This record gives sequence, C-alpha cells and structure tokens, in this order.
Amino acid sequence: MAKTICVYCASSSRVDSLYMETATRLGSLIASSGRTLITGGGCQGLMRAVEDGALEAGGNAIGVIPKFMIEAGWQHTGLTELHITADMHQRKKLMAEMSDAVIALPGGCGTMEELLEAITWKQLGLYLNPIVILNTKGYYDALIAQLERAIDDHFMGEIHGNIWSVASTPEEALEIIENTPVWDASIRKYAAL
Repeated sequence: MAKTICVYCASSSRVDSLYMETATRLGSLIASSGRTLITGGGCQGLMRAVEDGALEAGGNAIGVIPKFMIEAGWQHTGLTELHITADMHQRKKLMAEMSDAVIALPGGCGTMEELLEAITWKQLGLYLNPIVILNTKGYYDALIAQLERAIDDHFMGEIHGNIWSVASTPEEALEIIENTPVWDASIRKYAAL
C-alpha cells in the first residue's frame, strides 16, 4: 500500500465549489485510509482544502514549502509537519522523494508543471510510483489529449501511456493507486519509439 501520497493542486481560491469539495474529499479519504498527505504546504485554495480534509479526518498532512513563501506568509500553520526548502526545485524533489504516489488535482501552470515533471521523471525511470490525474469536471481533457497526441506522433513511446492514469473521483484515484504496480526502472533504457 502507498503510505504517502503527494497531491499537486492549485492555491487559487476563486474556483468552482466542486473543485474545493473534491479536494476536501480526497484529503479526508487519504487520511481515513491510514495514508499521509504531502502537499506544497500552502494556506489557500485546493491546497488548503485537501490539507484541511486530511487533518479534519484525523490524518497527517505534511507540507513542503520554499523559504520565500514562508517569508510571504503563504504557509498553512496547522500542518502535522512543515519542511522548508531553499527553492522550488528542492521543494519538488523532496515532495517526490517523500511520496509513494502522486495525484494531480486541477490547477494552473505550477500544478501542471509539477505533474509533467513527475511524468518526465517516471519516463526516465527516476520516479517509479503511480501518478494519477484526477480529472474533475473534465479539467484535464485537453492535457490528456495532448499527451495522447505526443504518443500518436511518436514523441513518446506507446509504453509511456502507462505512466499516468486518469480518475474521475477521489475514490477512483485511490483505487488506481492501490492497484498500480511500481514502474520498471529498466524503462530508462532507450528503445525505439
């Protein structure tokens, strides 16, 4: 069982209530399943919702946040643990190192950048754990189509379509994580696309 789940998500609070409800539900399910939540440690938006969902369900929520965000007062002050990094690069690296799986909730450029970096690391055999795109309200339809086109046009191999999975609900996301094996590190060998 994946014991720690990293959730990438938006810090924007000006979003549809369904996104917030889904984030809260995901945090609650992670906690109630005995897993630990890892986030970017922020105090707003979906990040706050998923953290509070986990904490209110009696679970552990660990934040990883760069020093400049602490100085700006952007951190959630009620987390179980808060790790402070020198910069964004260290933040993403530590979040990945601490996690047994990744779930991406909807978000902007930062969230999508984190998700795509995790996919890239898995393609290279650097991150071997499950990656789930939680596609609430079809938010990621265009990105999923772009990834599929990258495979169709041979910028990625067909096998790389197995790097990520897509879920419609938090429950489905956790079920996928439970049933997805660790990626084979030998994938880092170059093969004909």
